[in-house]
Amino acid sequence: MQPARLPRRLSALAAALGSALLLSLTTLPGAHAAPTAPGTPVDVNGQLKVCGTKLCNQYGKPIQLRGMSTHGTQWYSQCLTPGSLDALAKDWKADVLRVSTYVQEGGYETDPAHFTDLADSLIQQATDRGMYVIVDWHMLDPGDPHHNLDRARKFFTDIASRHKDKNNILYEIANEPSGVSWSRIKSYAEQIIPVIRNIDSDAPILVGTRGWSSLGVSEGADESEIVNDPVRASNIMYTFHFYAYSHRDEYLATLSRAARRIPVFVTEFGTQNYAGEGADDFAMSQRYLDLMAAEKISWVNWNFSDDHRSGAVFKTGTCRSNGPWTGTSSLKPAGVWVRDHLRTPDDFPTA
Repeated sequence: MQPARLPRRLSALAAALGSALLLSLTTLPGAHAAPTAPGTPVDVNGQLKVCGTKLCNQYGKPIQLRGMSTHGTQWYSQCLTPGSLDALAKDWKADVLRVSTYVQEGGYETDPAHFTDLADSLIQQATDRGMYVIVDWHMLDPGDPHHNLDRARKFFTDIASRHKDKNNILYEIANEPSGVSWSRIKSYAEQIIPVIRNIDSDAPILVGTRGWSSLGVSEGADESEIVNDPVRASNIMYTFHFYAYSHRDEYLATLSRAARRIPVFVTEFGTQNYAGEGADDFAMSQRYLDLMAAEKISWVNWNFSDDHRSGAVFKTGTCRSNGPWTGTSSLKPAGVWVRDHLRTPDDFPTA
């Protein structure tokens, strides 16, 4: 999604305090000791892998993961507490948490060690709750992923080294490339994927696509450039992002075609416009969800915070008040809608 959604109104002090609180709550002795509970998404599905055009579980069966993305952790770590993550796993019944580490906008580049530790903490918390985790390298502006190539090498080396023995990790290596050709994005992917593979040989890797991960549609292309020139790597998927109020039939048709030709994971979507704000279009959103259910395309909604925009699921002030996290009283309309869709039963075949 385009940069119009970026919040700039939070003070650096508030962000720092939120991050410090999160780290203090998750680095207490024994905080990571809880085993994965029976029946959780990770317990049922185990190590995932890409099989053909689908994401498959340990039994080789295609599955669909459904979950939520954090907002930028430099702004909204105060929304990611033990209580809110318990609610996401148990009340919302999410399968996956996308941990969004922004590179710019006051993110990783300002303090690599801090933001690596913050991502590490959230990965562990989601793991303890039996959820899958998408490690999102949230490059956005500038849109050329090569701008952050060395930073990406360092970040993914550190994160993969810490979590290589887990079976619930997916790596999203470039959030929303823009203003560059597919060949440029592919070149970046073919340099970063081996960095991860040399440490973690099993985890699926998610590759951003042209035009803010629109499979090229937002820049006048489509999925055919990927079909005709795929990344030279195995166990990968390509990302697609949509915002239902802005991204209409052309985008939906592209996703439908692409899903039959390449492995696709919708790592970000909203029911609003491309900036994650404005009116919700639940009817168009439902058309997307129906397609993704039919094709077993996994999806993650943007975003699990109390940002003032309509795309943030919690009402403003919820995180400062530490909830309530369960039920619907603290949710905006989009939050009520997406929670309802997450709570429907999963179809995780095991035989």
